[in-house]
Amino acid sequence: MEHADTLYLQIAEHIAHPIRSGTLARGERIPSVRELARQQGVSLSTVVQAYRTLEDARLIEARPRSGYFVASRGPRPPEPEPSRPPADSQPVDVSSLGAQVMQLATDPRFISFGAACPSGELFAQDRVRRAVSRAAQRHRATLCQYPIGPGNEQLRRAIARYAMGLGCQLDARELLVTNGCLEAISLCLRAVTQPGDVVALESPSYFGFLEILESMHLRALEIPTHPRTGLSLDALQLAFDTQPVKAVLAVPTLSNPIGASMPLAERKRLAQMVAERGIPLIEDVLYNDLAEQDDRRRAVKAFDTTGHVMICGSFSKTVAPGIRLGWVEAGRWGAQVRRLKAVHSGGHTELLELAMADLLTQAGSESAYRQLRATIAARVDEARGLIAESFPRGTRVTDPAGGYILWVELPPGSDSLALFHACLAEKIVFAPGTMFSATDRYRRCLRLGVGGRWDTAQRAALRRIGELARAMLA
Repeated sequence: MEHADTLYLQIAEHIAHPIRSGTLARGERIPSVRELARQQGVSLSTVVQAYRTLEDARLIEARPRSGYFVASRGPRPPEPEPSRPPADSQPVDVSSLGAQVMQLATDPRFISFGAACPSGELFAQDRVRRAVSRAAQRHRATLCQYPIGPGNEQLRRAIARYAMGLGCQLDARELLVTNGCLEAISLCLRAVTQPGDVVALESPSYFGFLEILESMHLRALEIPTHPRTGLSLDALQLAFDTQPVKAVLAVPTLSNPIGASMPLAERKRLAQMVAERGIPLIEDVLYNDLAEQDDRRRAVKAFDTTGHVMICGSFSKTVAPGIRLGWVEAGRWGAQVRRLKAVHSGGHTELLELAMADLLTQAGSESAYRQLRATIAARVDEARGLIAESFPRGTRVTDPAGGYILWVELPPGSDSLALFHACLAEKIVFAPGTMFSATDRYRRCLRLGVGGRWDTAQRAALRRIGELARAMLA
């Protein structure tokens, strides 16, 4: 019999595949827990765990005294095709568009889908406030002490315990606390590259990564990426064989902006590939806790036996967006990263580190993650339905297994930059696709973040983007 940790995932996929393919229609009844346990020869608890996973993914729903049914979902537009970036590396020249989008994302006059940031309403604000208050009461002396070193020991131990949920056995002494995940990534890149070096990354890729590459005078080698399974490892292997790749920067779970999540076997293969070539992999695990499936939360670092994976994370998307603390375990480059951190930004407010340690070690964290995942899954599903109803015929949109970002590909002839300016005139903002590549390949794409406020005005604004897109295409 298969290992219990993976058996329930196989049972879940046994039901999920015919739902996603349309073989099982919306509203159709699926076997009861006892029926499926008997059919598959597994325990009732295994089926319960599988059905819970499917419920979190909003693929099935339980109806009182009736059983389980395929969840009712709106029209499902097709997903985009895998990306086809150029084969050669490119110098990065990111315009001020990203800065404009992020500035407008916080402007109360605008309805924004531009930022990949969650709103405070998604989190237990009182829980965060109490943790900060406790830290201030118990450790107020730290406010008058100059912070030096890799970060508060309690927080580093808490992060090491948290990382066990990612499948990683990290030594708290090797962890370094940073000013968010982006600083962790920047430090890693500084440790392993020189100006002019080639960095391989997903295509499309988070514009913040491209801005970092530009600031360090690094070249971006964009690797073809599938909207569901992520970075093409065959294409990456070809890049290793033909290009002077000095580092890989990847988001294996819920990559930004397309929300792809790499299968478990591919994660293991990626760890082996970088070890064989001696190439550092900088892994961003910022969104792992938002993944609907347990196996998609397992980090590539879990398979790292040689120290070639540099893992970077933060809790700004899942616990407390206002506490801007990240972390990194840089493997064989740990000493270099610690020196760079000391030179460039030093320590942090220890009181906030203690508050975060408190939050990470409280009981009920997994329950809070489940509630967050369920809330944003319902929102993303509704947003996909609105896109299907309102956007031009032929529009494609991703169907991510978690997170609150959608990547939309408009029909040929569309121009998301022109649409962006038309929407600005109506006080609506989104992120045009050109922000997410060193090339101009995603001009008819856009990223929509639905993690912010979600109300009648937001829904109307999303429909209005589609109406304007239709009008411009006509």
